[in-house]
Amino acid sequence: MTLERKHIQVFLIHFSIWALFYGFFLYPFFLQLRQVPPDLPVRLLLTIILFYSNYFLLVPKFLLKKNTWTYILICVAIIIIIGVVINMNFSFEPKPPPGFNRNEDFRDGGWTRQVFMMLNLSTPFFISALLRVYVEWRKNEDLRKKVENEKVSSELQFLKTQLNPHFLFNSLNAIYSLSVKGSSNTSEAIISLSELMRYMLYEADKDKVKLGKELEYIKNYVQLQRLRLSDSANVKLKISGEERGKEVPPLLFISFIENAFKYGTDYKGRTYVNIGLLISEKNIYLRVENKIGAHRKQTKNSGVGLENIKNRLRLLYPDSHKLQITDNGETYVVDLNLNL
Repeated sequence: MTLERKHIQVFLIHFSIWALFYGFFLYPFFLQLRQVPPDLPVRLLLTIILFYSNYFLLVPKFLLKKNTWTYILICVAIIIIIGVVINMNFSFEPKPPPGFNRNEDFRDGGWTRQVFMMLNLSTPFFISALLRVYVEWRKNEDLRKKVENEKVSSELQFLKTQLNPHFLFNSLNAIYSLSVKGSSNTSEAIISLSELMRYMLYEADKDKVKLGKELEYIKNYVQLQRLRLSDSANVKLKISGEERGKEVPPLLFISFIENAFKYGTDYKGRTYVNIGLLISEKNIYLRVENKIGAHRKQTKNSGVGLENIKNRLRLLYPDSHKLQITDNGETYVVDLNLNL
């Protein structure tokens, strides 16, 4: 129904334009009670026929298929043939003023009239060709954007599905380490994990979530890490600013924080992680700093979460984020400035 209504609107627009076009040429004759040249209605009708013949037939069949010279030759041939036919069948000429010699004063009038008529006949070809080329370009551009958006959505969905198992694997490892130690915090850690999983199940599939929910998720994650660590005195989380009324893509910051805990423990079991989130009206600034442990082990799957979040930032905020990562061998710092 929407498509049908759109077609009706296009028809009405075209009809209105042609009505104005006809009115523009015929109005002076009716206003001044002058005789309408017998060839004028024919030319106006021909203009419409040539316009749509070129728009729907010649341009798609030849010009859009890169057969430019064939298209030009056909258009020129049509213009010449129609011009000759009109000239042979319509000979409307105003009577010359008294005292003027037709042969001398109007000897060039025939050629001038012929050139002017050819230019008039070529106008619908030129305008309809430009319009059709623009319409096709616009259609291809819209299609390109649609395909690009679908590609981005598919890629983002893939990154999310890859990130969730990665996070779950790390969290289960944390709880496993607690259970092995026989820690009394195991049950609390399971509750924290259940809150994290609830968020991932019911919120992570959305395009955007309330910033407050994302911050609560980060707090639960940090709490889970504190429970599993033997020394969490140097684990700090500071959030400042007003989060109400703001939204962000889910799981946007967690990979940087997860990476800090993964590599922020030294050989004595001490963890140094400092997380700061500053929220302003139009920006979110995240800083994650951790000491690099003495035995930083790189495996095949190391950095999966970080690589995912870099790709997501590139897709979601191509021109509105700044990510800087500093690694001096002792300290690893992530600075992310996000424009909302």
